[in-house]
Amino acid sequence: MKKVVLAFLALTMTTSVLVSCKEATKKAEDAAEATENALDEAGENLKEAGYDLKKAGADAMDKAKEAGEDMKEAGEKAMDSIKKAGENIKTGAEKMGEDAKDAVNKAGEEVKDAANKAAKEVEEATDDH
Repeated sequence: MKKVVLAFLALTMTTSVLVSCKEATKKAEDAAEATENALDEAGENLKEAGYDLKKAGADAMDKAKEAGEDMKEAGEKAMDSIKKAGENIKTGAEKMGEDAKDAVNKAGEEVKDAANKAAKEVEEATDDH
């Protein structure tokens, strides 16, 4: 009888261990499935984050190109303004040069006329005496 009780206890313990192993296996399978799901979700999140990062990079490049184009346009406008100002200065300087030349010629003529008048007066004064 003792052997039957021991055999029954051994059978009970074996069954209990098998049930525990079966439960542990089920829990391990559940954990593996949860891990797989978490990895899939993480992969999707990484993929989405990569897409968002790529889009943000493309947007930043577009903004940089736009800013570069605006700067180029502003630079061209500035160069046009500087060129126009230079042309205006050149035109003004040429006019001032012409005005100065005319003034010098006029002054020369006035000096010449004054000298001729003085010479004529001296000649007339000396002829009378």
